[in-house]
Amino acid sequence: MKAIWLENNQLQLRTDVPIPEAPPGEALVRVVRAGICNTDLELIRGYYPYTGILGHEFVGIVEQGSSGLLGKRVVGEINAACGQCRFCKSQQPTHCENRTVLGIVNRNGAFAEYLTLPEQNLHPVPDSVPTDVATFTEPVAAALEIQQQVSIRPEDRVLVVGDGKLGQLVAQTLALTGCDLLAVGRHEHKLANLAARGIKTGLADAVTDRAFDLSVECTGNQEGFAIARRALRPRGTLVLKSTYAGHLTFDASSLVVDEITLIGSRCGPFAAALEVLAAGKVDVEPLIQARYPLSEGLTAFARAQERGVLKVLLEIDAKS
Repeated sequence: MKAIWLENNQLQLRTDVPIPEAPPGEALVRVVRAGICNTDLELIRGYYPYTGILGHEFVGIVEQGSSGLLGKRVVGEINAACGQCRFCKSQQPTHCENRTVLGIVNRNGAFAEYLTLPEQNLHPVPDSVPTDVATFTEPVAAALEIQQQVSIRPEDRVLVVGDGKLGQLVAQTLALTGCDLLAVGRHEHKLANLAARGIKTGLADAVTDRAFDLSVECTGNQEGFAIARRALRPRGTLVLKSTYAGHLTFDASSLVVDEITLIGSRCGPFAAALEVLAAGKVDVEPLIQARYPLSEGLTAFARAQERGVLKVLLEIDAKS
């Protein structure tokens, strides 16, 4: 089968990768659509030593599996857990000590014609949700995870730093809480997507220091972290939502003096993500900027790496 393969920080389009065989408890999924995200780009830059097929945002059709899933259009949670370690036994499978992670850790990913995942990871996509929209289930779930970790009230002042793919989804999902929300970034045309949904937006100079209860850093760079940090009042909460390829430098003493709560945040609830997408509460279509067939995957990655580009989709099976 065709696949986008990463090895020694170099991408290649391969046509000789065997179709995977699903082990017991897993399903064989024919991939229909897949999205390139910043984590994929960070893996190329060396964020984590990975060799194999990239990709973890996908929609596919189950070709081999139990009767309840066979033939269904699905999305999939990316962490395949062992079910036996202390984290699995305490209902925290995303931190499983023995987990593999689709397209990230010891498991081939979604930029291929087929993949396998445990059946318990798969979620049928409602008929009302278009395939392109369903491709965003994983990042929407990641955005919703913030609300699983932090209680957000309507009176809270909340800042989202970053107007990229993730920042836009985080802002849209946080807006559902009714909080006093401000989203800032560098690109007015991107911020316009949020302004059109009634979300307050601005550039970095719109941020008042020490004025926010919660800030969410979605840029993955030093400057974004600095903005998110200085925006917080004492005893505020800083959520880190991005992966960082390099090292982050910050004033740890200021975190102690201001008693700042620092929270890392990544994977989130798929069922809730599909619900908000089906209800139209989050609009992802303006984020799609390009589509390429899998055979043009290297061109797709080059486009995704261009400054200011939002979501690039790979049409693995354009007919589905």
